[in-house]
Amino acid sequence: MLCHRTLAISARHSHVRLASTQSLKDAIKAAIPQKQEQLKRLKTQHSGSTLGEVKVENVIGGMRGLKAMLWDASVLDPEEGIRFHGLSIPDCQKQLPPAPGGKEIIAESMLWLLLTGKVPTEAHTRALSRDLVERGKLPSFVETLVDSFPKTLHPMTQLGMAVASLNHDSLFQSAYEKGMKKSEYWEATLEDCLNLIARLPALAARIYRNVYYPGRQMLELDSSLDLVGNYSRLLGYGDNHSLTEYLRLYIALHGDHEGGNASAHTAHLVGSTLSDPYLSYSAALFALAGPLHGLANQEVLRWQMAMQKEIGEDVTHDRIKEYLWKTLKSGQVVPGYGHGVLRNPDPRFIALQQFCDSKPELEESAIVRLVKRTYEVAPGVLKEHGKTKNPYPNVDATSGCVLHHYGLKEFKYYTVIFGVSRALGCLTQLVWARALGLPLERPKSLSLDAIEQLAKA
Repeated sequence: MLCHRTLAISARHSHVRLASTQSLKDAIKAAIPQKQEQLKRLKTQHSGSTLGEVKVENVIGGMRGLKAMLWDASVLDPEEGIRFHGLSIPDCQKQLPPAPGGKEIIAESMLWLLLTGKVPTEAHTRALSRDLVERGKLPSFVETLVDSFPKTLHPMTQLGMAVASLNHDSLFQSAYEKGMKKSEYWEATLEDCLNLIARLPALAARIYRNVYYPGRQMLELDSSLDLVGNYSRLLGYGDNHSLTEYLRLYIALHGDHEGGNASAHTAHLVGSTLSDPYLSYSAALFALAGPLHGLANQEVLRWQMAMQKEIGEDVTHDRIKEYLWKTLKSGQVVPGYGHGVLRNPDPRFIALQQFCDSKPELEESAIVRLVKRTYEVAPGVLKEHGKTKNPYPNVDATSGCVLHHYGLKEFKYYTVIFGVSRALGCLTQLVWARALGLPLERPKSLSLDAIEQLAKA
């Protein structure tokens, strides 16, 4: 059992142990034996089975395509896209409860699905929202730390540093130092993960305030709102229902994209050392900050705006095609197109486009219309160019443009929103890695000479 002092710390940081939290914990606890038995069966019956070849191109090409890690909450199919415990994005849009007065998936619904494998009831979702608000206030030392950062420090650097500092209050680290059974690791990890997810809106909004609107008063969390409803309000956009709904959808859809992407894999790798969730996710955030990962939607928006400036109001397919070829012939890639796994249009892109089609103000937006027109032309140009395996748009092709339309125009901040979202999947996997007793990750590396020798053998 967790020691009494650890439980007391848990109660203090969680404020009140609501029935919803116990229900979520019970749902996870009920699912653990079946997953443990499945893992045991794989070990005893199929340990020697082959899952695929390892080619030289896999090893020197960023390990793309290697089936080499366990990640249970989502699976990415090259043809049909992401599924969360078997549910497609359209399935989730139909089945996961929205916020009161809203239509879009919310973070709490997605989190419950990722953690338990089950679709939550509306009551589960509302109670989880209330519990996260109870957990969501930042410790004063974190507020002081964030307020001390120079506003010229990149928002993602600030977010990663602040998340790491929350390790000061880690329940897992405290319990581990005092000694606890391996079978109990997941419980303390769950508490840390819920506390971190709950605190991200206030943390991310404080960074936004400090960098872009210094001196603006920080609002308190509203117990009547969901996680993203509070986040939008703290950012200063609480009165913009459409943007709040867009952020709900954006954060739910970006929450998990199986385990091989850089941020998810980083969280899993660092977590496998038994680092607490704060340290593990801070490492993931620094991976997300890289230009080849989380900065992509900024690059798309810059490129689209440059195209808009050049072609003006004459937005025809021919003018867009000319600009696409100009980009390619200059040696650049077309941002927002292609994906390391997908070979069809990203279902997340489709979902965001459907959101745009449902909003008259977005249908009339010049930048959003340009995104749609580009989608009608770009795949054909990229196929003709012949140097991409996937000529179709990914989610970044539209996500930043919608934020820009609604007035959230601070490009450098966009990855912070992604960071708030990706916590849902990364932290879910940390809970399950502890519940299943997954080992320290330690792949074998090879030198160029060793690869060459093996290839010639």
